Amino acid sequence: MRVLNRLRLLALGVLAAALFALPAVAAAQAGPQGDRDRDRGSRGAVFVQTNAAAGNSILAYPRAADGTLGEPRSYATGGLGTGLIRTSSQGPVLLSEDGNRLFTVNQASNDISVFRVDGARLTLLQRIPSGGERPFSITQHGELVYVLNNGNVAGGPEGVANINGFRLDEGRLEQLPSSARSLTQSGTDPAQVGFTPDGRSLVVTEKATNRLDTFRVNRRGYASAPRVHESAGVTPFGFDFTQNGTFVVTEAAGGEIGEATASSYRVRGATGLRTISGAVPDFRSEVCWTVITNNDRFAYVTNFGDGTISSYRIADDGKITLHESVAAVTTLDQLSIRDHGLSEDGRYLYAIDITSQKVHAWEVDQNDGRLTPIGAFPGLPGTVAGLAAN
Repeated sequence: MRVLNRLRLLALGVLAAALFALPAVAAAQAGPQGDRDRDRGSRGAVFVQTNAAAGNSILAYPRAADGTLGEPRSYATGGLGTGLIRTSSQGPVLLSEDGNRLFTVNQASNDISVFRVDGARLTLLQRIPSGGERPFSITQHGELVYVLNNGNVAGGPEGVANINGFRLDEGRLEQLPSSARSLTQSGTDPAQVGFTPDGRSLVVTEKATNRLDTFRVNRRGYASAPRVHESAGVTPFGFDFTQNGTFVVTEAAGGEIGEATASSYRVRGATGLRTISGAVPDFRSEVCWTVITNNDRFAYVTNFGDGTISSYRIADDGKITLHESVAAVTTLDQLSIRDHGLSEDGRYLYAIDITSQKVHAWEVDQNDGRLTPIGAFPGLPGTVAGLAAN
């Protein structure tokens, strides 16, 4: 009996010690290890660039399974942003195809930062010169990465924009020697560079000249001189590709109220261009950014001029028709909504808004194109520019 009593007392003591230790364990998990555990429990992340003049940073929002976002962490890029509210480009922040790297431009210091991605955690690996003035947009296909340099310096003369090539080697960028290719004239004010899905060509939009440029990319990764095409609409801006090579381009119409449009194209050969649908209106203002659903059925475009998102239906032959003039709203009738992107699984759409200074989120119905709001998450500066999601 005495032995049993002693065993009971010993067991009670062990239990009491374990209970006493629980707060300490909880406190430990609230620290860095707890942060890592939280990241492992997330289903992805949304990354946005602050574009701050005093020091550019990436804000990383962990994403839950229901699409909602947690509090962001800030990671310095080591470079400088412009600090401007109006930064007109698509693709200044890019996740690599395998999701292990994040690339971002530093417009004021003329370089690119490369981060390792671990859930919602980032580690700065590299800064490398962009090969031109005011890097605007980045694109990747396999081991090739190209950056678009706008060429215009705030307060300075208008320069000649260029594209410049890099090779991705073990997660770091290496300059592709003598790969820079200038656009045809100064003052083109280009907005985006993008690879076609097969990697054989590059496309660039020129806002100031109402033109599209195509470049052939050879097996060594080098681009040809640009071939110039007239845009179907005024002020071509951002674009996105379907899997079969159709791409939808927004047209801001010089900022005219209610005059925004979008067009669809397909690259023929390496540098030819065929217009499929030309200048289809969305009846909104200053449309800029484009993203296409994973099933290639809908394109969502953000209307910076009035705080709305419009949707277009994409047919199998690449023709586009307006689906909803107002599919979603952030801050209505304000200069507000900017870059947007889809989660990797295509279930959630995220957009940054400079007026509310929040990341707005919607659940995507890929069958009928409907967007259902799921929240707006604070933490953005007014200078925010660029978004990527996984």
